[in-house]
Amino acid sequence: MAKRDYYDILGVSKSANAKEIKKAYRKLAIKYHPDKNPNDKAAEEKFKEAAEAYDVLSDTSKKQRYDQFGHAGLGGAGQGFGGGMNMDDIFSQFGDIFGGGFSGFGGGGRGGRRVLKGSNLRIKINLSLKEISEGVKKKIKVNTLVNADGVTFKNCPHCNGTGQITKVTNTILGQMQTSSTCPSCNGTAKNIENKPREADANGQIKKTETVEINIPAGVEDGMQLKVSGKGNAAPFDGINGDLIVLIGIEEHDKLVRDGQNLHHDHYISFSEAVLGGDAQIPTISGRVKIKIEPGIQSGKVLRLKGKGLPSVNNYGNGDLLIHINVWTPQTLNKEEKEFFVKNKKSESFTPNPSKKDKSFFDKVKEMFG
Repeated sequence: MAKRDYYDILGVSKSANAKEIKKAYRKLAIKYHPDKNPNDKAAEEKFKEAAEAYDVLSDTSKKQRYDQFGHAGLGGAGQGFGGGMNMDDIFSQFGDIFGGGFSGFGGGGRGGRRVLKGSNLRIKINLSLKEISEGVKKKIKVNTLVNADGVTFKNCPHCNGTGQITKVTNTILGQMQTSSTCPSCNGTAKNIENKPREADANGQIKKTETVEINIPAGVEDGMQLKVSGKGNAAPFDGINGDLIVLIGIEEHDKLVRDGQNLHHDHYISFSEAVLGGDAQIPTISGRVKIKIEPGIQSGKVLRLKGKGLPSVNNYGNGDLLIHINVWTPQTLNKEEKEFFVKNKKSESFTPNPSKKDKSFFDKVKEMFG
């Protein structure tokens, strides 16, 4: 099922500023908040959908990629913000949106407990033009932090497992109560009780894991994809970070990319330019034969429709542009040199597109044919 447009979800225009986007999201988040709609799966999905839209449109970089490439620019289905999202993820990232009206999923049941999120991992993948033209699945190994087996927890004694420290201060207006994050457990409400010797202070160890990444056809150099939940694990049963994949493009020895189009410099001899003939041209999928018309000029551009790269938004393929370059001979034998000296002042050698001297073609055929 295709994803809905993020602007439509929030009910804002593409020209909406950050304040308008935030206001629209807050309105929807409160409307579909789980505390107001208990056991309502439809409301929960709309709550998640609004959070996903806000995650993209409130981030300048993501918004720019979305405006240019649509959902595919964010990594396609299953690799955007919503792919591995749960309620804790939303509240940990956007809890400030609710302005204190809600303390988290489940309301008072969670108290002030803070849910940590693991840090993101970043990698770069270089792709060939063939991989970009077809799309590709890549299996890569990443070094990530995971929570060690055998770690046990206990409630933080400083906050009694609430994650919050409450202070009551006497003022001239009466008693004032304030709450702040517990500095001992960092708001998680837990302390580590037991952990393996090889684990760090957070009960985590380094591990190499294999991650499969689906890369859509048509991606561009510098584009970033996000694989949700494949970054570092968070301590204390928090939310995993994400894996950010930066796309790089490998150089091709014959083809140069320009958006969806490809460019190729094809060199021909002087006699080929005069007489014409067939030429073999490299493409991503193999070589193709084209016709070189007699009398072709250096600088002429030939176009092969649809032989470029696909659009990341499935708008079709670009073209292959063939730039004709006539190679001027740098060394001549005596007979060849005499021929060119003799015909130096011939009208056939003088640039004049309006005239055609068939006798010159006959001379060249005798010399080079």
